[in-house]
Amino acid sequence: MNDSKTALIRPAGEADVAAITRIYRHHVLCGTGTFEIQPPDEVDMLQRLQRVMQRGLPWLVAERGGDVAGFAYANWFREREAYRWTLEDSVYVDALQRGQGLGSALLQQLLLACEAQGARQLLAVIGDSANESSIALHLRHGFTRGGLMPAVGWKFGRWLDVVMMQKALGPGATDPPTHGA
Repeated sequence: MNDSKTALIRPAGEADVAAITRIYRHHVLCGTGTFEIQPPDEVDMLQRLQRVMQRGLPWLVAERGGDVAGFAYANWFREREAYRWTLEDSVYVDALQRGQGLGSALLQQLLLACEAQGARQLLAVIGDSANESSIALHLRHGFTRGGLMPAVGWKFGRWLDVVMMQKALGPGATDPPTHGA
C-alpha cells in the first residue's frame, strides 16, 4: 500500500512530466544544485526524459500518496565512446518532501539500475560545495570525493563550486566491460 509515509520508486513516464517539471523548476529558481538559470518547460523536460529513455538509461520517480515527490536519472557523463561505461546521476526531491528519505530511496534504486545496465562508474557532479545534503547523500551511498572545481558557475550573484564524487559499480575497473552501456 502506498500511503503518505511510504514511497513507491518506479520508472518515470510521460504522465510524470508535469510533476518533474514543477519539482525541477523550484530547484532552478531557488537552489544551487543545478546551474540552470531559466527553468525548462514541460516540452523540454519531456525531450530530456525521452533522450534518457532512448539511451536505455534509468529515469525514476518517487511517488508518495499518489503524487510524484522526487525523481532521479542517470545520463551519459560524456558522449565520447570511451566514456560509455561512466554515467552521471541527478536526484531532485520536492521541496516539501526533503529530509524524509526520498533522495536516498531514489539513489539506491538508481545505483541498482545503472549497475544492471553494465555501467562501471557513477559520477555525481554536485552544484555548490555548500550543498551539504547532496554531498552527504552520496557519501552515505558509498561515493567518494573526486575533486573540487572552484568558482565555475555564477548564480544568484555569486560564484559557485562543483564537487565531483564517484562510485564504482559492479567490478568497477577491475575487469574489462562485457555488456551494457
